[in-house]
Amino acid sequence: MEVTNNHFDGTEEYLGRHVLAEFFDCDPNMLNNKDRIENNMVDAAIECGATVVQKCFHMFSPYGVSGVVIIAESHLSIHTWPELGYASVDLFTCGTKCDPKVAYEFLKNKLHSKNAFFTELKRGILNSDTMQLTHKAFELVEEYES
Repeated sequence: MEVTNNHFDGTEEYLGRHVLAEFFDCDPNMLNNKDRIENNMVDAAIECGATVVQKCFHMFSPYGVSGVVIIAESHLSIHTWPELGYASVDLFTCGTKCDPKVAYEFLKNKLHSKNAFFTELKRGILNSDTMQLTHKAFELVEEYES
């Protein structure tokens, strides 16, 4: 994975952006369809500017889908609970080429989510003077509810 520095505030640098998304009140039929979930996740990766490397999805019995799309810039993963109309999604991207919030908006639409929430974190915080990793936890960038 290529390391490309990003900036949120113009001073602190980091290796990646991690969007943790919660999708509520989704279409249960969509959430229980492995092929549609897989296609939507791959399309979300492409839509946000990522390069798809590999994918793996699994249909659970009696219901639910889990899967991951490995991208050159990191990964997108999903776990669905159709019986609750809920999906939990991680969108982790490195570099400046892709925007995980674009994937979030794409999936919100495709899952027919009536209520959604995300938290965005900076991962791999770099000291801008030494370009060495700091030994601190991720940094909260933004929380958003729609």
